[in-house]
Amino acid sequence: MSTIQIASGIAVVNILLLGLLTTVWVRNYRKFRTSLLLGLVAFGSVMLAENVVAIYFFFSMKMLYSGDPTVQQAVLVLRGLQLVAVAFLTWVTMK
Repeated sequence: MSTIQIASGIAVVNILLLGLLTTVWVRNYRKFRTSLLLGLVAFGSVMLAENVVAIYFFFSMKMLYSGDPTVQQAVLVLRGLQLVAVAFLTWVTMK
């Protein structure tokens, strides 16, 4: 499995977690109507869209990523960092 495939797999996990978070935040926003929750909904939606676009680019323009191993490693590190942040946010939100 290549570095970029692992990064794409992490992006899929991020999509699942962000979908869960955004669903919870939308539900809470409908109930409480606070600007903080609206901000979280916007954050989750943007991050969700970013990960979906990343997956799209991997499958539609694979050659852009596969040319340089340094770029692949950077993408993997960034996706990994995002996963850590989103996983922590998921854990805190679900408590």
